[in-house]
Amino acid sequence: MNPEVDTYFEIGCGRCALGGTPDCKVHKWQEEMARLRRILLDCGLTEEVKWSVPCYTFQDGNILLMSAFVDYCALSFFKGALLKDPNGILKKPGEHSQASRLIPFTEVGAIIEMEPILKAYIREAIEVEKAGLKVQFKQNPEPIPDELRKKLEEMPALKIAFEALTPGRQRGYILYFSAPKQSKTREARVEKYIQRILDGKGFHDR
Repeated sequence: MNPEVDTYFEIGCGRCALGGTPDCKVHKWQEEMARLRRILLDCGLTEEVKWSVPCYTFQDGNILLMSAFVDYCALSFFKGALLKDPNGILKKPGEHSQASRLIPFTEVGAIIEMEPILKAYIREAIEVEKAGLKVQFKQNPEPIPDELRKKLEEMPALKIAFEALTPGRQRGYILYFSAPKQSKTREARVEKYIQRILDGKGFHDR
């Protein structure tokens, strides 16, 4: 077990003002995520913290994230689109998600019941990584500015959150981020709205 993940369980991801308080969403799913953590470690994955959340890797390749949301906690597979999903449990974070797939949880009993299935999915994801398989991405109708694309690559949690937005909200951000002529200004706009995207809010939402 990585002590940095213990810190995550104690104070959350630290990306908002609720970190370290009883209202932090990480505290809502303590029992569920603790059970998921044991399953992940049983599968031989390396436990790290990346992008402020627990990340599980195999031979330096990212396999999945464990994250807490307001309504559920989840395992999010980086290359979930390549998994066979015979049980139909993988969900798209958003309508236009291409690579990532998640499995949401709201009670520890379901996790205990699904443990053999979850381990099978995790082992398949490890095999996908070992084989060097890649997701073939389709082009977006609106070109994503390089500054946003770079940040999505650096922060998979942000990528998952962005893909979970409705197409209209995605387009709103893309148009706003693309407008300035200078790259520095575009970068500043992306940085300013990272938390809103992580919170699932659109550019015009209050």
